[in-house]
Amino acid sequence: MNRIIKKTPLPIAGLMLALASLGNLLSSYNILYKNILGTISVAILLLLLIKILKMPKEIIKDLENPVIASVTPTFFMGLMVLSTYIKPFSEKIGFVIWLTAIMLHSVYIIYFTKKYILTFSIKKVFASYFVVYVGIVAGALTSSSFKMESLGQGLFWFGFAAYLILLPVIIYRLIKHRDIPEPAVPTLTIMAAPANLCLAGYFNSFQEKNISIILFLAFISIIMFVFVLLNLPKMLKLKFYPSYSSFTFPFVITAVAMKMTNAYLMKMGKGMMFLSNYSKFLEIFAVIMVLYVLIRYTQFLLEDSINKKIEKSA
Repeated sequence: MNRIIKKTPLPIAGLMLALASLGNLLSSYNILYKNILGTISVAILLLLLIKILKMPKEIIKDLENPVIASVTPTFFMGLMVLSTYIKPFSEKIGFVIWLTAIMLHSVYIIYFTKKYILTFSIKKVFASYFVVYVGIVAGALTSSSFKMESLGQGLFWFGFAAYLILLPVIIYRLIKHRDIPEPAVPTLTIMAAPANLCLAGYFNSFQEKNISIILFLAFISIIMFVFVLLNLPKMLKLKFYPSYSSFTFPFVITAVAMKMTNAYLMKMGKGMMFLSNYSKFLEIFAVIMVLYVLIRYTQFLLEDSINKKIEKSA
C-alpha cells in the first residue's frame, strides 16, 4: 500500500474530478453509475490525502514543476463536486467541504500568481494555467446545490474574465513556442475545458440567462473540442504520464455544458438536431475516455506490485 501511495501523483486529482463529474452527468440514467463513479473518486481522494499527510516534502517538491502546480487545483475542484455527493446525507458537512474547497482554491490562486505569474516566463505557460484561474468556476457549477448562487455568480465572472485574459496568452504560447515537454503534451486537452466549465457554471448559478453569453461560450466550446479532437490521436500515442488525467475532465465538462445548452434551447423552442446528437456523442465519448484513463492509471499504480508477485512466483 505504501508503494501505491508513493506512486500516486498529484495530477491524478484530475481523474478524481472527472469521475465525480461523470457520476453526476450519468445519474439521470441510473443512480448506480453515480454511486460507482463517486466511490472510485473518493478512493482517489483518500490516496491523495494520505500522501499529502505522509509525504508533504514530496508534494512541495512537485509544486516546483509549473505543469504539476497548475493542475493541482483539480483537487479543490474535485472536492467541490464531491461535496454534492455528501449533501443528501449531511447538508452542513457538504456545505463546509464545498466552502472550504473554494477558500483553498482562492488561496492557491494567490500562491500560484506570486510564484509563476509575478516571475512570468512565456515558456512556463501551459494550457493547464486555465485550471488555476478558471477552475474555480466549479464553485459556480455546484453553487445551486447549496443555494449559494450569488457566490456562484461572482466565481463565474472571475473565471470568465480570467479565461478571456488567458486565452490569447496561451494561444500565443502554443503558436510561437511549440517546445512543450512530452510529459506536458496531454495538457493541451485542457483547452476544451474552460469555455464549457464557464458555460455550465453560468447555467447553474444564473436564473435569468443571456443568450449571447450562452452562444458565445458554446461557439468557443465547439471550436476547442474540434482542436483537441484533431490533436488527440497523436497525444494518445505517447507513453503513459500522470498528465493523462487531462484526457478526462475536459470531455466530461464539455458533455455537461452541451447537454445543458441543448436542454435550454429546446425549452426556448430553438432546439437543434445537431446539438442533440452532438450532446449524446459527447456523453459516450466522455465515458470512454474516463474509463480508459482509469484503466491506465490503475495499471500504473499497480504495476510494481504485480511485478513483485510475478518475481516471487517465478
